[in-house]
Amino acid sequence: MSDLSRDEAHAALTDLLSDVRAGMLGLKGSDQHMQPMTHHHDPEASTLWFITSRKTDLARAVENGTVARFTATKGDQRAWASMTGTIAHSADTAKLDEIWSSVAAAWFDKGRDDPDICLLEMRLAEAAVWTATGNPLVFGLEIARANLNEERKPDIGSHAVIGFSRAA
Repeated sequence: MSDLSRDEAHAALTDLLSDVRAGMLGLKGSDQHMQPMTHHHDPEASTLWFITSRKTDLARAVENGTVARFTATKGDQRAWASMTGTIAHSADTAKLDEIWSSVAAAWFDKGRDDPDICLLEMRLAEAAVWTATGNPLVFGLEIARANLNEERKPDIGSHAVIGFSRAA
């Protein structure tokens, strides 16, 4: 497995988060299972936004300084990402208006004006990104080569861990 450059990793992460509608969100130190959530990615701010209900266990467990993990996988099995960062409740009504959709509205009886709407903001601190070749011939060739030479491992993708800096 080869290493991705920082720019390649950022591009792969942005592509993945643009192409995938949902991933799995969980809270560090929580006994709760990770749960499927639709994300809204703001690449310039290195932030993920989630719309949920204040009544969910996840929303009730979020406190100041809570660390979350979000994972996403491209449906074609060519890219994966695991992200960590702090998550908090947000009162940013402009952001909520920006990302609101008919899909979100389907979850709330009173639509956009439902008092149970909860906007969560996850500020990314780090992301691990893996990409794989989508070519089945290359995959098969790499596996065959590795099986013929016990010192060789298949080279079928790339990996990088990237950090996100925050302006003070």
